[in-house]
Amino acid sequence: MTAPAAIGRFEGLEHRFGLRVYFEDTDLTGIVYHANYLRYMERARSDMLAAAGIDQRAVFEAGEGAYAVRDIALRYRTPARLSDDLMVVSRLTELRGASVRIQQRVMRGETIVAQAEVEAAFVSPTGKPRRQPQDWVAKFEPLLWKGN
Repeated sequence: MTAPAAIGRFEGLEHRFGLRVYFEDTDLTGIVYHANYLRYMERARSDMLAAAGIDQRAVFEAGEGAYAVRDIALRYRTPARLSDDLMVVSRLTELRGASVRIQQRVMRGETIVAQAEVEAAFVSPTGKPRRQPQDWVAKFEPLLWKGN
């Protein structure tokens, strides 16, 4: 028997991905090591795509390409600690021919722990930018955040 992957859920236009801070996520003081926020956000982005019906693996294996982070601006606001329950809230804020921009917040309850603005570019297997698959664009369009 296999367990289904936990891919979070959409609430309106926001994708929510829950996680718990484990000992392996922390430094000597019990605070989440700074690079692990990037891991949390990557997991949330990947699962957001899956929840939207996008199969990254199939497109990659078909030789079409994959997303690569082109730019990220990350701000740490307050530390997360061992055993904290966190929620990564992601929203698609820009959709272009060959890229997407996603805002992400790592939350502990109502407190923003870290936040990021991420641009992911769709690239060919040789690493050159290319248009993302049209069916992906069609799945993204209804999820585009139009607020400020």
